This record gives sequence, C-alpha cells and structure tokens, in this order.
Amino acid sequence: MNATKTVLAAATAAMLFGIGSAEAQSVTGAGSTFIYPALSQWADAYKKDTGVEVNYQAIGSGGGLQQLAAKTVTFAASDKPLQADDLDSKGYVQWPVIMGGIVPVVNLKGVKADDLVLDGKTLADIYLGKVKTWNDKEIQALNPKMKLPDTAITVVHRSGGSGTTFNFTDYLNKVSPEWKSKVGSSTEVNWPAGIGGKGNQGVAQYVSTVPGAIGYVEYAFALQGKLAWTRLKNQSGNAVSPNLDSFKAAAKNADYTKVPGYALILTDQPGDDTWPILASTFVLMYEQPQDPEQATEALKFFDWVFKNGDAAAEKLEYISIPQSLAPTFEKDWAHVKSDGKALWPAS
Repeated sequence: MNATKTVLAAATAAMLFGIGSAEAQSVTGAGSTFIYPALSQWADAYKKDTGVEVNYQAIGSGGGLQQLAAKTVTFAASDKPLQADDLDSKGYVQWPVIMGGIVPVVNLKGVKADDLVLDGKTLADIYLGKVKTWNDKEIQALNPKMKLPDTAITVVHRSGGSGTTFNFTDYLNKVSPEWKSKVGSSTEVNWPAGIGGKGNQGVAQYVSTVPGAIGYVEYAFALQGKLAWTRLKNQSGNAVSPNLDSFKAAAKNADYTKVPGYALILTDQPGDDTWPILASTFVLMYEQPQDPEQATEALKFFDWVFKNGDAAAEKLEYISIPQSLAPTFEKDWAHVKSDGKALWPAS
C-alpha cells in the first residue's frame, strides 16, 4: 500500500470508528478533519500517559457542531469559530488549540511541490470556473518560465459543512470582489464548479487520482499524501511556499485575547513572508455538560495538550497555541460546571 493510500485509509477509519475503542475512561469528540493528524497523535500519547482514551470522529466541523448540539459528544472541534453571542445563546465555551496552513494542491504531470505559483485572484477564478485549463493566460502569466499543458482543470472542493472551506472561502472573499459578490464565505457554499470530497482526506484522494485536479487541504494532508502544493502570492505580493516558517510568520499576527470568544480569523495576514491561508481549530464544550465526568476528562486532555503537544504538532508543520495563553483559557474552563460547582481545576 502506498503512502497516500495508507494516510487515507487511516483517516477514513478514524472517521468511521474514532480513535481507538470506547472504554470506561474515555472522552468523546467530533468535528474538524483539519486537526486530525495532530489530534490522533495527541490522543495516542495521552492514552499511554494516563490510560484515558479519546474517541474522536473526524467528520468535519459542521458535523462536529451538530453532534455537540445533539449532546452525543463531549466536545466539538471546528475551524470556524462561533461568535460571542452564539456562544452565549448555546451555552458553550470555546478556545483555540492549534493553527495550520491550508494549501492548494494539484495533480499535473511534471509539476512538483513548489513549482507552480498562483495568486488569490487566479485561485478564485479557477474556483469560479472562469479559468478552465492549466495553460490559461492567467496561470501562464504567473509562471512565465513553465510550459503548461492545455489539460482541463478539475476543481475539487469539500462536500458538507467544513471549517477548512470556511477559511479557504474567507481568503477568496478578501482577494476577489467577484468571489465575494457571487459566492461568499461559509462552511458550505454554492460552488460554481467542481466535485466534492468528504473531509480533507477526501479532497486529497480526488486530487491524487484525477489528472488536472486542484484542491485545498490542511498542509499535513499534503505532506503525508505527497501531493504537489503550489506557492501563493501573499498580501505583500511575494510568492511564498507553505512551511512552518511561513505559517509562523502569519501566526505572529494572532492575538486571540482581543477578540470576544477568541474568534480570530487568520487569512490574508500582512507580512513579507506570511502564508496567506492560516486557520485555527477551536474546541467547544457545554458550560453545563450532560456528563460532568467526561467533561472533566476532556479538560484534563486539553490541559495536557497545552503542556505536552507542541512537539507532535510542529513535526506535522502545525503551529501550537502559546502555552502562555493556557491560564487565560482556564478562566473560561472555570465556567464549565455541574450543580453549580466548577469542574476545573480538576481535583
């Protein structure tokens, strides 16, 4: 089995069965596929340290929020944050746990990772269905030294509610007035062109198997699937590669504490070296959880993540949330209560 199929099989298994099997001591969560490569490693290490299992279904941000609303999981992970008034009305607490890059990936004969340059307008025009072949003058102008084929472009996007889609379309909104007026930004949009894949892994699978395809995935899926990512021109006009350094350059602009509910969006950030599509994954829990014991275990897990999760995250080219912010988030965790008693700090 090749590397791409191995990654996709593992991700599909995670979607269907969660991470491991349920035990007496367990935590249940669902949502973002964006965070899955890091969260799966955290969960494995946490079980070895504590014996507590984290059952996580990587079904997309929209699905995770639906399961949280139905009270079938203890926490949801979403790459689209809820606004403060929404958090209040639903009785949720929310905080960020990781940042990562969303990258365009292509399947074009002879084109390797970093070979191709795109800018925001051209990327939007591809997804609008206006740019239909790889040798279109818009793409050729950005890559004057490349001999591009007249291969038809197959646009691949997410199916279902997706926080990755929210951040990707938020970026297109900022760089293309036409995209903003015709399509807009949300977890689900009315796509003008293309085919839909389920989760980051579904998009990666389509791109890897369809000649001429373009899609967007979290960077870890591009790395693990050995997909050819593009460079992107950022707000400063520089063509930058997706990597830990360009993600960190964008993350320097992240000040979650200045935004109610920490609902910070990190697309199209300023800076000469910034990657233009950075996203955060947020965890959401009830302030009055149905299962206080599981809620306490969930808070213990994310406390462990803040203290021990950096190495695994950076190995996968994610950006960790600074440990210095943990005390700020813990003030919100103190709102998670059972019978009027705070569940954090845990005894």
